[in-house]
Amino acid sequence: MASTYPISLLACMVQSNSRMLALMDSRISARALAASLGGWRTREPAYEALADGIRLLCLDNRLAPRTALPAERELAIALHVSRSTVAAAYGSLRRTAHIASLRGSGSVTLPLGRRDAGRMPASDGMIDLQQASPPAWPGLAGIMSETAAQASGLISRVGYDVLGRIELREAIARRYTDRGVPTRPEEVLVTTGAQSAIHLVASVLIGRGDRVLVETPTYPHAADALRRAGARLVGVPVTTDDGWDLDRAEQAFARTLPVMAYLMPDFQNPTGRSMTPREREALLAAGERSGSVLVLDETTADLDIDRGPVAPGFESSEPGTVVRIGSLGKTVWGGLRLGWVRADGELIGRLVAARPAHDLGTPEFEQAIATRLIGQFDAIVRQRSELLRAGRDALMAALEQALPSWHLPVVHGGVSLWIELGAPLSSALVMQARSRGLLLSAGPRFSVEGGHERHLRVPFTGPPDEMVRAASVLADAWASVRSGAPSSITEHVGAVI
Repeated sequence: MASTYPISLLACMVQSNSRMLALMDSRISARALAASLGGWRTREPAYEALADGIRLLCLDNRLAPRTALPAERELAIALHVSRSTVAAAYGSLRRTAHIASLRGSGSVTLPLGRRDAGRMPASDGMIDLQQASPPAWPGLAGIMSETAAQASGLISRVGYDVLGRIELREAIARRYTDRGVPTRPEEVLVTTGAQSAIHLVASVLIGRGDRVLVETPTYPHAADALRRAGARLVGVPVTTDDGWDLDRAEQAFARTLPVMAYLMPDFQNPTGRSMTPREREALLAAGERSGSVLVLDETTADLDIDRGPVAPGFESSEPGTVVRIGSLGKTVWGGLRLGWVRADGELIGRLVAARPAHDLGTPEFEQAIATRLIGQFDAIVRQRSELLRAGRDALMAALEQALPSWHLPVVHGGVSLWIELGAPLSSALVMQARSRGLLLSAGPRFSVEGGHERHLRVPFTGPPDEMVRAASVLADAWASVRSGAPSSITEHVGAVI
């Protein structure tokens, strides 16, 4: 049948569709978006609450740039709202340049602008607590200068080394051995940070559709890396008060037979909780029974404030069962992109073989710096402990005074507080705090299977005066969120607490 549209109109339609397809990398269904939004209706008007919910998904990268959003009618049905509410929300998102829409082609999320991405200059007075990363260790600049003075020795090396320089691997192996984990240099692989190590290990151990057991809440960038490798994540709860749910964990290992488990035994991010010896033994035994590889993220293990030494545990008699990942990001500086994998020699060989598809080795300069740093690691850790103690104590005192209804956990190390708010308002609170100059990540960002709208992660990695100011901003933002939230959400807050 011949088209009834003029040729010029058809050309415009084809051009518009082509432009939208060029913007599009993936799609999200209405059902999946509704699940990701969780309890989004925390204030009126409803369309602005919905728009803020989608904005936060974009800000947290839970909605990647160039993701096609559901049609207005489909999302309205999934959320049980009118189509006009969704249309108004999409209109608000277009005005703030979070999405682009073309008539007849739908709406697509856009890359974040500089201000939305949270990269504000210090002169703007923003407090950025999204990264949970302490400032650089004060002695780092001196170590860098000493290393640079010997640059002639570094540039004589070939520079492409996917295993890592032997001096650094020996230093890392000695540190593991001193901790009670006997290690040889050939059981260490040096990487460009812990995130790179997680990606590499995941790419070698995981096939598409494989199940991987993870804590929930958990470190979101690790969960993203596991999903990218094709994993289907199985969540096991961990809480600030009760720790790891061992019954759920043992059932999950037995039922799903995960090929891998990703765990943070010490000062877990975001809860700050550390495993007891019993929890370490139980999780190791469950992993061994199911034939799973336990990948232990120990990037926060040295951030002890007042817990005291704890045996690392996870001493398996089965070669290849336990893999440990470490880095200098939290202890020395996030900008020093250097991490490592400690594993059985056979797995190290597989990682080395797979690595060139990811990168061609860790920079020599960073490795030389790291070798010097590990020689002074005890002093570095002591300084970090004092810095984190000051930030934690200042934040706890300020929050107890300004927000006495919040449930604040007792943490003995790590980088953050995982706070129980008493109402599912975490996302709304983060958006309100953002408008007041405080950047945070909402509880659902750390979730594996949805939820955690009642929780907020607040890092204590900044100086005490900044922590006090952050608490003041949170108190103002909380008052605003509470006053604007429907009574059905706020009326039972006291009972929950």
